[in-house]
Amino acid sequence: MSSIRFDEVCALQGTPLIGATLSIGALTMNTMLEAGVVVAGNLCLVAHVFLFNDWSGIDGDVNDPKRAADTFAAKGLPRSEVGYLALSLLALSLLLFAMVGATPFFIGLAIAGLSALYSAPGLHLKGTPLFSSALHLSGGALHFLLGYAAFSAIDARGLLISCFFALVFTAGHFTHEARDHEGDMFNGIRTNAVAFGKMQGFVAGLALFTAAYVLLVGLAFYRLVPHVLMLAALLYPLHLAASLRALRAGLGFESLVSLQRCYRVLYAIIGIVTVVATLTPLSAP
Repeated sequence: MSSIRFDEVCALQGTPLIGATLSIGALTMNTMLEAGVVVAGNLCLVAHVFLFNDWSGIDGDVNDPKRAADTFAAKGLPRSEVGYLALSLLALSLLLFAMVGATPFFIGLAIAGLSALYSAPGLHLKGTPLFSSALHLSGGALHFLLGYAAFSAIDARGLLISCFFALVFTAGHFTHEARDHEGDMFNGIRTNAVAFGKMQGFVAGLALFTAAYVLLVGLAFYRLVPHVLMLAALLYPLHLAASLRALRAGLGFESLVSLQRCYRVLYAIIGIVTVVATLTPLSAP
């Protein structure tokens, strides 16, 4: 279990939970129990995704000075055991999703498939520019719909809202690649940042983050999400300021880590406001 990146896993629990919240309707013991099963399934699924990525990329990670100390190999864990744990977590997640319904099950299976395309040896689209981002674009949308489909059929509203999460996931991916530019270049992994340049990857991420804020305000204006989320526009200058600070610092590893911490806090605020506003009697229709 020490090989699981619990901080990263926990950071990705909000998306399906928000999806479930926006489609759950009335709160009852049954719906709350189903939401708990979805969250449990997502915990296992995301843990599988990160473990599988670590299992596939261990040879490069042990050669990266910024990653080597945190790898499962550095903890004395054999690759085979980590692989079995990853498969077990996937099986458990799919079992939990199947308890909720067929649609969450197949969405979970699709997310696992995207993970395999991204990380699996022989496929490894992580090292294929643009295709890796396309996987994150699809995965971000599916991650939201995983929770949304637990309580509602996938409709136009759900698809539109999922586009916000798709943009955020892909923007975060560009930023992550810019952060890991040196290590990926050393290991011969042709990410977007390696292929097109760290600056270009960073700018692409900022552009997609900007589009995500614009889309969220539009969704709030048309009341597809709680109307109060129009105030998310006030958070964008903070995100932009953090991005410019990272740019002035030369887009070094630590400056981009600091940027990631900043925008994760901002999106956590947006998520909390969404859940609270949706579940209170004062939420907009």
